[in-house]
Amino acid sequence: MGMSAATAGKGSGRRGRRGRRHGAIAEINMTPFIDVMLVLLIIFMVAAPLIATGVPLDLPQTGAKPINVDQKPVTIAIDSKGQIFLQDEPTLEPDLVAKLQGLAKQGFDERIYVRGDKLVDYGRVASVMSTITSAGFKRVALVTEPASR
Repeated sequence: MGMSAATAGKGSGRRGRRGRRHGAIAEINMTPFIDVMLVLLIIFMVAAPLIATGVPLDLPQTGAKPINVDQKPVTIAIDSKGQIFLQDEPTLEPDLVAKLQGLAKQGFDERIYVRGDKLVDYGRVASVMSTITSAGFKRVALVTEPASR
């Protein structure tokens, strides 16, 4: 009734070959996790400067003063052909800054509304806005129509 030396070391017959050599691994493989984290880090490092240089918005404030109804706002319109209109009068882009400075009663803090036709080239609207802001005007806003539901 004794055990032979050959069967004593094997244990049960089922585990035989698998034994301790090929058992389940209880460790977490960190390499894929580190790879994913490094890729995400690189993506966020590249995307962060792009997010920070977004379009500056002039958001409404809660304690805002009422709008002066007597004073007509300074508006610049760009039609579908790319022609510029300052207060409904045709204007060339080189003359725009001089005429704006004559119209702006509050100086460079005057609010200027830019209205661009839906069909006008985006680069044309950006060029006009660049001309206005490079002249020193700080409060330039785009005007759009509300979406119909």
